[in-house]
Amino acid sequence: MLRRAMLTISFILAMGAVPTWAAGPEPTPLYPDKVPGATGTEEPDRPSVRIHLPPKDKANGAAVVICPGGGYGIIAMDHEGSQVANWFNSHGVTALVLRYRLSPYRHPIPLNDAQRAIRYARANAEKLGISPHRIGVMGFSAGGHLASTAATHFDAGQKEATDPVDRVSCRPDFAILGYPVVSFTADFAHKGSGRNLIGENPDPQLLDNLSNEKQVTSDTPPTFLFHTGDDTGVPAENSVAFFLALRKAKVPAELHVYQQGPHGVGLAPGDPALFTWKDRLLDWLRQNRFLADGELAAVQGKITLDGKPLKWGQLTLVPADSKYKPVGFAMISNGNFKLAKERGVLPGEYSVRVVNQGDITHRQTLEDVQEIARENSGLRVMVSGDKPNTFDFDLKKQP
Repeated sequence: MLRRAMLTISFILAMGAVPTWAAGPEPTPLYPDKVPGATGTEEPDRPSVRIHLPPKDKANGAAVVICPGGGYGIIAMDHEGSQVANWFNSHGVTALVLRYRLSPYRHPIPLNDAQRAIRYARANAEKLGISPHRIGVMGFSAGGHLASTAATHFDAGQKEATDPVDRVSCRPDFAILGYPVVSFTADFAHKGSGRNLIGENPDPQLLDNLSNEKQVTSDTPPTFLFHTGDDTGVPAENSVAFFLALRKAKVPAELHVYQQGPHGVGLAPGDPALFTWKDRLLDWLRQNRFLADGELAAVQGKITLDGKPLKWGQLTLVPADSKYKPVGFAMISNGNFKLAKERGVLPGEYSVRVVNQGDITHRQTLEDVQEIARENSGLRVMVSGDKPNTFDFDLKKQP
């Protein structure tokens, strides 16, 4: 029985989880006619995307092009492709899983394919039901290198091109990098990906150009990264280096390095801690307004507690009309709170949460930390986008 089970597992692995992939959407060719740079006409020579659409009642207009990993030699289309696409769909995001060309194709062919996929999504935004200004790129491992290359090497399109897809920008609006290969020059570089992409003896200038931590500018899109400290295949220093470059360029970024976990975990459904990376991603997407359109509005006001200014606390505005809008958060000091426009919220209805954090004194005040909820439940405000938003609250202390 054990031998039969092992043979079954071996057969499934050998098939590369084809049944799951084949059951998904049919591939859409990125080039309907002649493929630039192609050396053949078979499937590996014809880049495509599989378009996973969310349910219409969940769709929020965001989209992401997913680049599965595989060292530029294979493509992990299932656990770093279709499974991730299905998760995005469950949160209203349209996902396009990219089948890009691999070795023996060399740079810039894979990058051209990724750029074409981003252009395709943007040029067909109306048809796909997405916003042309909320299209991101995501990649895992070597696919993370491809995604980070697309995030640092882009153009505004060729306005005179005969192909309408080539007329639009290939700059992603955001990037998501999972345990990515980033550098080809540092001591933590992934040599195998480099060999497959640029050959055995590449020009040093090309190595620098494709070491993407060196290519970050203020125009690089906001980026979310996650990695694991246990990853020996592609060390976490890749993500750290890219994050630090983003910080230096003042590009919004968030990095999570989990202590445990090997390389290539995908969604990591078997690890209760690492599995939460997708929840942190969802928070990041929401807070950066990639899941909802609109201009942010500033909010300010005063909080009194039993008629006196609340000395020290926190105020949170939770969207009541959409789970895709960002949450507003402000500190309260001597009764005053303020969310500047760049940290504000989208117009709409919000429930109000206030936490009393006690006094700012030398004495212990932990017993004063509380959410003021029981006597003040049901607090709601309507935030407007065309006039100042000032809200004052006189709350009652809990007994």
